[in-house]
Amino acid sequence: MALLDTISGPRDLDRLSTEQLVQLAAEVRAFLVREVSKTGGHLGPNLGVVELTIAMHRVFESPRDAIVFDTGHQSYVHKLLTGRQDFGLLRQSGGLAGYPQRRESEHDIVESSHASSSLSWADGISRAFEMTGQSDRHVIAVVGDGSLTGGMTWEALNNISDDNTRRLIIIVNDNGRSYAPTIGGMARFLNTVRTRQAYHSAYLSSREAFERMGAPARAFFRGVRGGMHGFLSRFTNNEALYSNLDIKYIGPVDGHDMAAMVEALRQAKGYGAPVIVHAITQKGKGYDPAVQDTADQFHAVGQIDPETGESTESAGAPSWTSVFADELLRLATVQPTIVGITAAMLRPTGLHKMAERFPDRVHDVGIAEQHAVTSAAGLAFGGLHPVVALYATFINRAFDQVLMDVALHKAGVTFVLDRAGVTGPDGPSHHGIWDLAILQVVPGIRLAAPRDSVRLCEELEEAVAVDDAPTVLRFPKGSVSAPIEAVRRMADGVDVLLESTQKDVLIVTVGPMAAMGLDVAARLAAQGIGATVVDPRWVVPVPKSIVSLAAEYRIVVSIEDGIRVGGIGTRIRQDLREAGVDTAVTELGLPDEFLDHGTRAEILERVGLTPQRIARDVVDMVLGSKIPHARPLPADTIDTGSIPASRQND
Repeated sequence: MALLDTISGPRDLDRLSTEQLVQLAAEVRAFLVREVSKTGGHLGPNLGVVELTIAMHRVFESPRDAIVFDTGHQSYVHKLLTGRQDFGLLRQSGGLAGYPQRRESEHDIVESSHASSSLSWADGISRAFEMTGQSDRHVIAVVGDGSLTGGMTWEALNNISDDNTRRLIIIVNDNGRSYAPTIGGMARFLNTVRTRQAYHSAYLSSREAFERMGAPARAFFRGVRGGMHGFLSRFTNNEALYSNLDIKYIGPVDGHDMAAMVEALRQAKGYGAPVIVHAITQKGKGYDPAVQDTADQFHAVGQIDPETGESTESAGAPSWTSVFADELLRLATVQPTIVGITAAMLRPTGLHKMAERFPDRVHDVGIAEQHAVTSAAGLAFGGLHPVVALYATFINRAFDQVLMDVALHKAGVTFVLDRAGVTGPDGPSHHGIWDLAILQVVPGIRLAAPRDSVRLCEELEEAVAVDDAPTVLRFPKGSVSAPIEAVRRMADGVDVLLESTQKDVLIVTVGPMAAMGLDVAARLAAQGIGATVVDPRWVVPVPKSIVSLAAEYRIVVSIEDGIRVGGIGTRIRQDLREAGVDTAVTELGLPDEFLDHGTRAEILERVGLTPQRIARDVVDMVLGSKIPHARPLPADTIDTGSIPASRQND
C-alpha cells in the first residue's frame, strides 16, 4: 500500500520516519501530476510546497494550530494531508475547491485567494488566542514571496513586530515567482540570497549532512541565518529604519530538504514568539515540463498530458485576453503616450506583448493594486495615458484609489478588467461580479462592456482617447464571443442588434450577454411578443437613447453578469425615473451572494440566468401575472391568439 493511502489526517504523519516522509513527498508529487492533469488547476505552486507542507503538518497540530495560506492556491498538499484525496472533480461543481474552503474541512481557515492578507489574519488570530487564554496555540502563515510585495504584508509586520509574546510563525515560501518572476526591490534582495555560494553549498549538501551527523539539532544551523535584527532590515539593508523590529529569522532553509524543514519549524515552534522561517523552494519541483516552462512554471494549467505537459484541450476561438493584447500593442505602436501597468499579472492580463515590444512602457508593480492605480494617476498627470490591466476581482482592492486619486483628479486612466463576471472554477474570490456595481458610483467614470472581439478593439480605442476621466473596459474569461453585428447604430453609439415592429419588450444587454438577449427575443417572438435587443456598448453613463427607447416599450429587461444589486439595470431604472419615464424595468443579474465554483453555464443556470427561464418570466410579466407588470396595451391591440391558451390566464 502506498504511504499516501494511509494518510487520513495530519497525525498519521507522526508514525513516519524521515525516510518515509521523503517517500510520501514523492507519492504526493506523482498524485498531483496525475490528478491535476485531468482537471486542470494550480499545479506548479503545489509541486513546490510538498516538503514544506508535510513538515508543517508534522510539527504543528492543525486545526488546534491555525494554518493560513497566502495565497490559497498552494493548498492542494494541505488538502491531501487533511483527508481530502478525491481530486476527481477538483474545481468542478460538487468537487473540491481550488482554494481552502471552511465547509470542506475544519483545517481550512481563510477562503479568499487574494494575496498579502495572511499576516493580518495571523496577527488577529494570534491576538485572539492570547487574549482568550489560549497562548499554547500556534498560528502559522504560509506566505509566498510574491505576496510580500503587497502593502498589507508590511502593515501587518509592523504590528506583529510590536508585540513579541505571541506564538506566530511566518513561513516565507520563496520561489522567486508569483505568476511570473517576482519583481521589485524585495525580490532583488531575495535573489542575492538564492545565489550566495554559501547557500548554494548548503542547498546541495544539507541532506547528506543530516544523514552523516545524525543529530538534527547540530546540523540545523547550516540553514540558519540571522537572529534578532529583524526580517525587514534584511530586505532593505536599512538597520536604522527597521531597528525596532524584533522578529526571529531562521533561514534560508532548503524547502525541499525534509529534515531541514522539520527541524527549522520545530525550532520556530519552540521559540515562543514571532518567527520567520525563510524556505527556498522551486515552483514545479519534480516535474520537468513545469520546471522548464519559462512563462509561469505551470502556475495554472488546463487539462494536460501528464507525460509531456502538453495541453490536451482542443484549440478554440482566441481568448478575450489575447484579443486585448494584440489591440493594445497596435494602439501603443501609434500612440506613444500609452503605458501599461499591472499587478504581478503581466502574462495573465495580456500586457506581455506590449512589454516585449516596449519594455520601458510597461510596469509590473507586484501584488500592489492600490499602488498601481495611484501610480497611474501620477503617470496621467505627467502626460501619459496609463492602461491598468487587472482581473476584475482585484479592482475591489483599489476602489479608494480609483475614487480619490484617479476620478477626483479627472485623470485619464483606462482600467481593463479581465475575468469579469462569472469566472467558474476558481470560486467565490475570483468571480469578477462586483465591478459594475462598485465602479459605477465613481463620479465621471465611463464603463464599457464589449460583446465580441470587434467591439473590444473598438471600445479600447475609444477608452484610451478619453483624457479627463477614468474609463473601464471589462470582459469575461475564456474564448471570445462570435461577432454579433448590429442592424443599426444610434447617434450616441448604442447598437441595435434586433428590432421588432411590435414594441412589447426592450432587452438591454451588457457585454457578452448579448447572445443571451437575442435568444430570449427569439423565444418571446415564438410566443407572439415583440422584443428589441440593444447593446449600449458604454453602459455607464446610461446612453440617452436607451431612455428614449424605453419610453416606447411596455417593459424593459436588462441582462448583466454582475450582481443585480446596484448593477446596470438599477442604474437604467433610476435614469428612467429621473427622465419621467414610467416603463417598468426588470433587472436580471447575479444574486448578491458568494457563488461557488463550477462552470459558467452551471452557475448561470443555478441562479436562473438562462434564456429559457428569462423568456418564461418575461411572458408572465407581459401577461401581468408576474411583477413587474408590463405596461398594458389597449384591449383591441392585444393579439391573445398568438399566446398559448395555457398561459393566457396565468
